[in-house]
Order: sequence, then C-alpha cells, then structure tokens
Amino acid sequence: MKFYNCMLLLSLVLCVGAQYSFFDAGSFLVEAFEGAGDMWRAYTDMREANYKNSDKYFHARGNYDAAQRGSGGAWAAKVISDAREALQGGSSGSGAEDSRLDQEANDWGRSGKDPNHYRPEGLPSKY
Repeated sequence: MKFYNCMLLLSLVLCVGAQYSFFDAGSFLVEAFEGAGDMWRAYTDMREANYKNSDKYFHARGNYDAAQRGSGGAWAAKVISDAREALQGGSSGSGAEDSRLDQEANDWGRSGKDPNHYRPEGLPSKY
C-alpha cells in the first residue's frame, strides 16, 4: 500500500512539474513569436524611413522591443540578428566593421539599454 501511495504522489509531482514546464514553454514560444514581430517591424520601419545612418538605431530598437517581451523575445532577437549578420557577411556597408557595429547595437538593445542612443539627429518622430 505504501508503495502505491508513493507512486501516486510521485506521479502527481511529475505531472504538475511537467505541466508547469509545458506552460513555460508555451509562453517562451509566444514571446519568441512576438519578438520576431518586433524585429520585423523595426526592419520595415528602417526600409520605410530610408534615413541615412539610421540602421544602428533600428537594430537596437528591434532587439530592445523583442527583449522586453521576455526570454523568448530576447532569444528570437539574438537568433534573427546573428542570422542576418551571418547571411550578410561583408556584402554591405564596410564589411566586417559594419557587422561588428550592427552586433554592438543589437546587444545594446537586447540588454535593455535605450535604443535612442543610436538615434540619428533628424529621424522623424514616427520612428
């Protein structure tokens, strides 16, 4: 009888633990999805603004907005930023130096620092 009680208790503990982790995974995925949306919004705003020397601001802003959603958003921002830089390689701007500066802006935003640090003077307030 004690054995069955112990097994029942253990099963309940494992089920509750698994259910809690399942909900955590669900919120992580929601945060990641919404964070990817934040990154896309920053990208489309950057393309729309077409404003000289504003790319670092939009990098920082997209990463900042995504990371504010939680660990899932921060993860999505890192994956997207790293993939973008890897795909771009040295094909735009001044190559490796531009990529390094982009990653610096990405890290700045993801760490919760104000993306306006990179905001160029004269960029419309819409952004």
